[in-house]
Amino acid sequence: MNDLYDVINRRRDTRREFTGAPVDDDVLRRVLLAAHAAPSVGMSQPWDFVLVRSPQTLRAFRDHVAAEREIFAAGLSGERAETFDRIKVEGICESGLGIVVGYDPTRGGPQVLGRHAIPDAGLYSVVCAIQNLWLSATAEGLGVGWVSFYREDFLRDLLGMPGHVRPVAWLCVGPVADLPDVPDLERFGWRARTSLSAVLHGERYGSPVHGSFVSHDGPDDRP
Repeated sequence: MNDLYDVINRRRDTRREFTGAPVDDDVLRRVLLAAHAAPSVGMSQPWDFVLVRSPQTLRAFRDHVAAEREIFAAGLSGERAETFDRIKVEGICESGLGIVVGYDPTRGGPQVLGRHAIPDAGLYSVVCAIQNLWLSATAEGLGVGWVSFYREDFLRDLLGMPGHVRPVAWLCVGPVADLPDVPDLERFGWRARTSLSAVLHGERYGSPVHGSFVSHDGPDDRP
C-alpha cells in the first residue's frame, strides 16, 4: 500500500525532463491496459487512445500550442506575465510520443446506465482512465505532461477524429531524467498548493470537520 501512496505523491506534470528515449512496447501496453481498466459509467468504456509518433504531427501540434500560449500570455501583465514566462510547455516533440485521449459519448448505446441524470458522467469516466494512465506511467518510471493549450477542433482535425468524439487530453509520455520534487506551477510561483483543511467540509458545505487527522494538515502534507 505504501507503494501506491508513493506513486501518487511522485506523480508530476512533466515538461523539460523528457530524455527522448522511446517507450518500451511492453511498458506502453501495461500503461494502456491500466488506463483501459478504469471505472466507467454503465461500463460504457467511452475512451479512445490515439498514439502519435509522427514528427510532422508532433511539430504541427507543438506550433499550434505555442500560438495558443502566446494568445494567453498577451492577456497577462505585471507579475503574472513575468511568472508565466518562466513556465514552459516543452515536451510535445521532446517526449516523442503523444497519447491523445478521446471521449465517445455514443459508446455504450443511447441509454447508458447511470448517465441519465448526470450527462457528464461519461466524461468523468475518461478522466479516471487518464489518471490510471498517469499513475501507472509514474510507476513505470515514465513522465506524463498534460497539454491544455489547444483548440479541440484543431486537434480533432489533425488526427482525423470523428466529429462526435471529443479530444479530452494530449498527454506527452516518455522516459524522463527525473521527476521534480515540487510541481512546476508551484516552483515558479504561479499557484501555491492549498491545505486539505481548506477544502474539507463536515456534513454541510462550510461546516468544519472535527478529528485528530485534520490537525496533521500543513505545508508538508503535499505531493
